[in-house]
Amino acid sequence: MKRLHLAIGVESIEASVEDYTKRFGAEPVLLIEGTYALFRTETVNVSIRKVAESEQGVRHLGWESAEYNEFTEETDCNGITWEYFPKEAQAQEIVELWPNAKKNNPYLNGLTS
Repeated sequence: MKRLHLAIGVESIEASVEDYTKRFGAEPVLLIEGTYALFRTETVNVSIRKVAESEQGVRHLGWESAEYNEFTEETDCNGITWEYFPKEAQAQEIVELWPNAKKNNPYLNGLTS
């Protein structure tokens, strides 16, 4: 099954987590205080990341699926980056960016080595 991936750059992680928790009816599976949050439902994978004002909004789109063996990306005819990845590749990227994120996080434990 494919999950649509949406990466959003935001001003406030806290406000965004509150907003998206209500919208999705679910808490994020991963939260790095003040920096990053990841929401996963059956159909969507949404990452929100604190960025500079000039980078706020949709950062890129993509698909998460077990059918992909590795992370790849391409740019569509409109200049939008699309990523294709298995959930393990996203988890590994998170751990590389925020090494302490793996501590006591059930989502990351078992997905990364």
